[in-house]
Amino acid sequence: PFYKLDCSSLQFAEVNGNWTPQEKALHEARLKAKAKRRVRKSSSRSESLSESLSGELADGDSYSSKGKVPVPNDRKSRTGKGRGLPKKGGAGGKGVWGAAGMVYEVEEPDAKDPNYDEVAQGDTVYATVVPEVDERELEKTVNPIVREYFEHGDTKEVQMLLKELNLGHHKYEFSSLAVSLSLEGKASHRELTSRLLRDLVGKVLSDSDMARAFDKILKELPDLMLDTPEAPQMLGQFIARAIADHALPMAFLDRYKGKVDCDHARAALDRAAVLLSMKREMVRLDNVWGVGGGLRPVKHLVKEMNFLLKEYLVSGEVKEAERCLRDLEVPHFHHELVYEAVVMVLESKGDTAVKMCKLLQAFWKIGLITVDQMNRGFQRVYDELPEINLDVPHAHSIMESFTDLCYQESVITKQLRDSCPSRGRKRFVSEGDGGLIKN
Repeated sequence: PFYKLDCSSLQFAEVNGNWTPQEKALHEARLKAKAKRRVRKSSSRSESLSESLSGELADGDSYSSKGKVPVPNDRKSRTGKGRGLPKKGGAGGKGVWGAAGMVYEVEEPDAKDPNYDEVAQGDTVYATVVPEVDERELEKTVNPIVREYFEHGDTKEVQMLLKELNLGHHKYEFSSLAVSLSLEGKASHRELTSRLLRDLVGKVLSDSDMARAFDKILKELPDLMLDTPEAPQMLGQFIARAIADHALPMAFLDRYKGKVDCDHARAALDRAAVLLSMKREMVRLDNVWGVGGGLRPVKHLVKEMNFLLKEYLVSGEVKEAERCLRDLEVPHFHHELVYEAVVMVLESKGDTAVKMCKLLQAFWKIGLITVDQMNRGFQRVYDELPEINLDVPHAHSIMESFTDLCYQESVITKQLRDSCPSRGRKRFVSEGDGGLIKN
């Protein structure tokens, strides 16, 4: 049996000399352990003392070889044998790829690698991958391109931008978005959109993409009419122009015959069919959107303005003349209308001057013709008055009376009226009259 012993009992047993074998063995084991602790402690003290003494003898100083007080738990060598260089020449450590200037050899594929594919091994090809445009971001990406195109009118730039984008299977939606934006814009925007669709087919879009785009627009017609009530008629003109420009196949209208339930879509398709039947002899419906925009030739714009003024002289409708002038969409060229109106006054008779003054006054009051455009138009007539006088002998007197009338109606400024050139009406009589001046 085992007994619990304490120091007092062992000392008492030792004094009396009554030792049991177990007590005697336990006492000897404790003495041996105590002796070992004493030896270990004394040996460590002697070693530190010898090292400090050797350092003092070598350097004559109580400090270490590096001149610093030893720090406990310091990993650096206290004997001064280290050179202070980084481990592995600076090529080791976390996040280090190797020493500077090291060139690695081409690593051969490991056949034991689980991702190793014997068939796929070969030359590495690097290519730029453009991610496909998300459907939710498509409208935000396309709208700025189309609106910028309405400003510069360069279809090649649009082609370049579309080739840089990866529209994927949503490529057809570019055409539908462009047409929808032009429906909310002006006639010149619709003309530019028709040209863009014509130039994109065969280069960026295919015939099937264009047909798919118009299919989508036909389905969205009820929503488009909320902002543009004339959307069915305009869409019919778009379809007719696209077919005439070979951007849509001729079979596009045939596949809808008898299969359209929406009244608005049927109206758009009927409009396209009527235009194509009327203009069958024309290769393209170039005038389907009118003659608006500064991209039209100057001669064509001058011809349209002449026709506008002649129609006004016959009908006397100021509102119709205003609508025609706005449809031309050339506010920077309105001085041509002023010039043509004044020349017509000089070359015609009757009440033409009164009608033209009324027209210019109406355009001036609503701000359709600005001060600069009005002044430029009159100044052009002033500059060409000597040449006009060859065909119209009384051009100077007619011009003076017309400028006075326009000034009275607040069409032109006093400065512009005073700058009108006038030919003197006084002349010298014959020599026999004594050099008198006759009126």
